[in-house]
Amino acid sequence: MKTMTCSQLAGACEMKFSAETFGEIAQLSQQHGTEMFKAGDAQHLSAQQEMMKLMSDPSAMQKWMDQKQQEFDSLPED
Repeated sequence: MKTMTCSQLAGACEMKFSAETFGEIAQLSQQHGTEMFKAGDAQHLSAQQEMMKLMSDPSAMQKWMDQKQQEFDSLPED
């Protein structure tokens, strides 16, 4: 099990997500982002806008995902 924070995943807070794989971490982060969107959290809304810009460029998004996968892989086990 490894842990990453919302801010490590381009988010706006230090909420921690723990999972066995990066895919699971990404899913937890997306769920959190959805909750923050529904709550109208301004900092998370701003972070989501930046992520949407990144997602509009598939190669940039893939590069970002690869970097985050490497970051996850380099983390120590909890």
